[in-house]
Amino acid sequence: MMDDERDLTPKDVLAELDRYIVGQHAAKRMVAVALRNRWRRRHVDGPLKDEITPKNILMIGPTGVGKTEIARRLARLARAPFVKVEASKYTEVGYVGRDVEGMIRDLVEFSVNMVKAEEGVKVSAKAKANAEDRVLDALYGQHEDVRAEPRDVLRQRVQAGLLDDRPLRIDVTDTSSPMMSIFSNAGMEEVGMQLQDMLGNSMPKTTRQRQSTVKEALPVFEADERERLLDPDKVNKTALDRAQNSGIVFIDEMDKVAGREGQHGPEVSREGVQRDLLPIIEGTQVTTKYGVVHTDHILFIAAGAFHVSKVSDLIPEMQGRFPIRVELTSLNREDFGRILREPDNSLLKQYQALLATEGVTLRFEDDGIDMIAEVAAELNSRFENIGARRLHTVMEKVLEEVSFHAPDIAGQSIPITAAYVKERLGDILKDEDLSRYIL
Repeated sequence: MMDDERDLTPKDVLAELDRYIVGQHAAKRMVAVALRNRWRRRHVDGPLKDEITPKNILMIGPTGVGKTEIARRLARLARAPFVKVEASKYTEVGYVGRDVEGMIRDLVEFSVNMVKAEEGVKVSAKAKANAEDRVLDALYGQHEDVRAEPRDVLRQRVQAGLLDDRPLRIDVTDTSSPMMSIFSNAGMEEVGMQLQDMLGNSMPKTTRQRQSTVKEALPVFEADERERLLDPDKVNKTALDRAQNSGIVFIDEMDKVAGREGQHGPEVSREGVQRDLLPIIEGTQVTTKYGVVHTDHILFIAAGAFHVSKVSDLIPEMQGRFPIRVELTSLNREDFGRILREPDNSLLKQYQALLATEGVTLRFEDDGIDMIAEVAAELNSRFENIGARRLHTVMEKVLEEVSFHAPDIAGQSIPITAAYVKERLGDILKDEDLSRYIL
């Protein structure tokens, strides 16, 4: 983990998650402890350190109750590489599908981009100065009227934006390279692997000339200079270490691959998927273009509704790799009310910010919020229970008129009361067949 994470106690993590996710206290406690245990392992001395493996977590609960959001917020809080995959996208060898090792390659790619961004901040001042130098060279070479100006004076004009519209011919790196299809054990599949990825730096980079302006050229040159100033070996080494020791892989829809031997049809491939996933979760080596990654200390968080299938339908080996299990509860009317009011990024605040750009002020009254929560809870009980996602559909319908007419009512303040919500949703709630399609 990052050095500054020594202060992230489980209480701190729980408090931070509470800012964005309502309820699900048990699940948030579990991931907070898991995060702290990873920090503890990194500070264990001696050979025992390598023997301590993460206690992977299995979250059980219906859709829309916060499983993915908990994992995503945890990774963001920990500044850890994070990737989300769906178990149902993979199939066992012999069926068309994705290679399970792809999730680890995606994790490493995420980690590399994260480290590049962090290192890029450190060299941004130098990269910006180098980019300005390249623009100045291009101006002196392509525009006669500026050649008599001192370089520092011309730089000041560029920095002030006085030459933004001056045309320039610039050389840019050609990032396009031929795609290729390869044969894998599952047959022919497009792996999206470019020749540049396969051969690394052994392939020469080509450049092409394009017409630009000073304003357009500056960010292009700055990005190019930032890339030049980075030490690729250091970036790759740091990224690999972070992916191996801090990475979090969230495997959704685990219940979709729950199945045992002796079944027929599509069920046949389900155990195969589990057995393909097992080595990755247990700990193995995966070869990536940045180096070999050991998955022993990556934290895996699996999730699934497990409505039809049960956790016991997973093969015993897979059950053993997820020793921590936590059940997330369905959301009720009170939960919906809290979701609308409490989180820092609540839907109410999002809609208020959106319509404020048009000069429209939304005032959500308490009775209006309670009515929206009640409608969402009722619809979830009458139809499919899609959790907090139901609030999105209800809110869109409630604010449809305001959103449509917003440019024409700039400067107005619109109160969202219980009466207003009933007026917007009344006909739909009465007509059960209609509400099935609209909400």
